[in-house]
Amino acid sequence: MLKHDDTPIENAQIHDDKEDIASNDSGNRPFVDVLQSNLSRRKVLAGGAVAAAAGFFTPAASASLRGLGRTENIGRGNDRINREMVGFKPVAIEDVLDTRMPTISEDYEYQVLIPWGTPIQPGVTNEYAGDPSTRPTSEEAALQVGIGHDGMWFFPIDLPSAQRYGRRYRARSDEGMLCINHEFGGNFHVLGKGSPESLEDVRLSQHVHGVSVVRIKEHFDGWKVEVSDAARRITVNTPVQFSGPAASSPLLQNPAGNMPQGTVNNCGSGPTPWGTYLTCEENFNGYFGSSTLDSDGFNAIRTEEQSRYGFDFDGFGYGWYFFDERFDLTNPDYVNEQNRFGWIVEIDPFDGSQTPTKRTALGRFKHEAIAIAESSNGRIAAYMGDDQRFDYCYKYVSTNPWQESIELGLSPLDDGKLYVARYNDDGTGEWLELTIENPLLAERFADQAELLIYARVAADLLGATPMDRPEWTTIGKDGEVYWTLTNNSQRTVANAANPQAPNSDGHIIKTVDADDHLGTTFSWEIYLLAAETRGTEGVFTDPDLAWADGESRLFIGTDGGQPDGLQDQLTVIDTSKDVPEPKRLLVGVNSDEVTGFTCTPDRRTAFVNLQHPGNGNPASTNFPALPDGFTVPRDATLVLRRKNGAIIGS
Repeated sequence: MLKHDDTPIENAQIHDDKEDIASNDSGNRPFVDVLQSNLSRRKVLAGGAVAAAAGFFTPAASASLRGLGRTENIGRGNDRINREMVGFKPVAIEDVLDTRMPTISEDYEYQVLIPWGTPIQPGVTNEYAGDPSTRPTSEEAALQVGIGHDGMWFFPIDLPSAQRYGRRYRARSDEGMLCINHEFGGNFHVLGKGSPESLEDVRLSQHVHGVSVVRIKEHFDGWKVEVSDAARRITVNTPVQFSGPAASSPLLQNPAGNMPQGTVNNCGSGPTPWGTYLTCEENFNGYFGSSTLDSDGFNAIRTEEQSRYGFDFDGFGYGWYFFDERFDLTNPDYVNEQNRFGWIVEIDPFDGSQTPTKRTALGRFKHEAIAIAESSNGRIAAYMGDDQRFDYCYKYVSTNPWQESIELGLSPLDDGKLYVARYNDDGTGEWLELTIENPLLAERFADQAELLIYARVAADLLGATPMDRPEWTTIGKDGEVYWTLTNNSQRTVANAANPQAPNSDGHIIKTVDADDHLGTTFSWEIYLLAAETRGTEGVFTDPDLAWADGESRLFIGTDGGQPDGLQDQLTVIDTSKDVPEPKRLLVGVNSDEVTGFTCTPDRRTAFVNLQHPGNGNPASTNFPALPDGFTVPRDATLVLRRKNGAIIGS
């Protein structure tokens, strides 16, 4: 067995560097050329549809609970008369005194909830509390909250009542199911060593990845986990199923005949209007490798498709392929296992007997997150970014209104059209359909299934616009879509408005689709250049997480080295103002990422994650434990409340 280099790979390196080596050499016109022509534009985008719904399973329930986490004017008196949409006192740079623990606005308070290792199911009493001399067993890890907290969503516990009573029922905000992604955890953080030495090590690493479905409830002394049979972990070894145009493709079958299993590198997420959770598989390529070939040997046999999706001989250094044949790219019995990842997976938050479903109509690429807008006729549009340097922005549009599909027992995510974006210099753009009916694509792919499995290659052929790492998407108050583009260190051409080369700070784009989200054209503008915040009290860079609350507030979390000695942060922007002014609500801890965001229906409570605190290094931080230089830091969720009881962000 060929032993790969045991040099430690820090979480930050895994998360920020190797995963983002560009794999797009299509030669499509770089977005910097378009940006050059448009940075000075600050035109107002008109039109748009109703903000994205977050309702429930039945049409009646959807009508009443469409605003789950995106409510209308529900504020108490002080909210209604407060004309400052973002009125809290922001965290000043000089107030961040100790980056071993979070810093929050003096108008807010936070509570730590569900850190890595928290038991969530009956019969599990062991909690991993960060002792560096021991680790959970793989069996324990499969019943505990995982690591790498990322995208998430809160589903009120009283869904059945909401379904029955529709408009007459207001969903509860004190108890619910929290679905939360676990994106990644490096070997040193999880195993305490650089490489797995057994299948048990691999299983432990695998079982801290995936998704947690946790029942939580607010008590007089704060939010707590309610151990429940409905709670569960979904890992890379959990049975899953495929649905949609590619479900029966031979490219998703292995000679070994193994059933589809698992989800991995779950990054961003989004809710559906019918009340399910969508988790997004991002850097899935990093878990595959070769147990027999070195770099030169693997590159000699690597296919065009493997290259385009970033597969190489050792992935991100996890070493799963040494002990788990499914992840060995050179094992002929599992030749198509790699194609089973890179999808959006739908999960029922309340019914653990339902098998998680990978929706192939949404395409296979490095999905960062998903935001769904509902058109006036009930059809949905889903906006998705492919998070890699020089990759693309996508949209999916359902063929039928989602209520009709649900009533017929069908998924609105199985029957529709997938598009990729091309940006024009004049502030317009086209959605290019990824369809086998296009003769150009029919020459390359055997059928629509193969096209969707290799959606990146199809997008290359259509001439989509390469972007600077499209990450989260969110739907604004008037139906506009905000796209975060975190950075692009490989950008080489500067321009007057953004003279950085490479683009180390990132930016945010705002688009408005034609025809109530259903059209094939859109208008766009640069909403915010992070570089323009440098030198201001609101400085922030590397925008990642994005969530709009349905009024005029845009929440942005960051992932990358922040200026002026700051750590990653959560900011709030009043989008009703002509000039974006980020206000800092929260600053995280050393070497973390601030990501994932959801609210209770009344929006008095929000949840946000601190991912990979200290990159797992106890010398950097021991969060959520108090500083002791010893305890292994653990990813965790923060519960945020405004001290005066007002809605979040006000």
